[in-house]
Amino acid sequence: MKRREFIQHGTVAAGTLFGLGRFPYHLYAADKKKHAQDVVTLGRTGLKVSRLAQGTGTHGVGKSSNQIRGLGDQGLADLLVAGVANGVHFWDLADQYGSHPHAKLALKTVPRDKVVIMSKTHASTEAEMRDDLDRFRREIGTDYLDIVLLHCMLSSDWPQQKAGAMAVLAEAKEKGVVRAHGVSCHDLGAMKVAAESDWVDVDLARLNPAGVIMDGSPSTIVSVLARMKEKGKGVIGMKILGEGRLRDRIDEALQFALAQDVLDCFTIGAESPREFQDLLTRIPAASVRA
Repeated sequence: MKRREFIQHGTVAAGTLFGLGRFPYHLYAADKKKHAQDVVTLGRTGLKVSRLAQGTGTHGVGKSSNQIRGLGDQGLADLLVAGVANGVHFWDLADQYGSHPHAKLALKTVPRDKVVIMSKTHASTEAEMRDDLDRFRREIGTDYLDIVLLHCMLSSDWPQQKAGAMAVLAEAKEKGVVRAHGVSCHDLGAMKVAAESDWVDVDLARLNPAGVIMDGSPSTIVSVLARMKEKGKGVIGMKILGEGRLRDRIDEALQFALAQDVLDCFTIGAESPREFQDLLTRIPAASVRA
């Protein structure tokens, strides 16, 4: 079986091998190194992002996260700034994580046009979404947001539940307040609907070779994401390291993500400068490991 066919159709086997034996590196090895700093185009949005996004919400809930608890306000801001200095210019924020003020601190050093900022909202109604857009921009200190996602879709009827918020985001995109909109999915049915929705520009999807904290088997998720790519959507991978549960298999998880044509890029939340620098070293090495 050719490498591409294995990646597209054999991810269940990869998940099994991930747990039982040596990961089949040679089947996922690229011909050329891939780097965290590689600039990729996010679907048909026109947005140019780094292959790696700096996540800010590992165990992010209640306006806090591992990054905020461990690094503090200035520490997380400094990590975002260091990311840009190292060529990683894609910031993954969310209202739920409480990471907007940290981005605002970082923007005191980083020019706004040098970074792509994504955030996420739990708004459902038009009023909630308008309030969130105003508050998010104020909290971050920016006139516009590059990407806004409806956060954590849990059912296939999310377009009905979120119709008001979707209308406001579409209007904001027309006015240049938002450059792209979409969803993060935590349910297979929700993801399948997102794949067919013309409203979705960008999808944030959970994917790793072990099937940890995912919405289906790796092969099932890859098949849905392949449909998204056919429709021209930008696809961002998350839970690449299983929310930290795959820390002992980082190289395998990275190589798996890097080999997926269905992912434009992926987000990982380093919790320290050391972890961030480790990712910068591991990603190119993992991409070609055989």
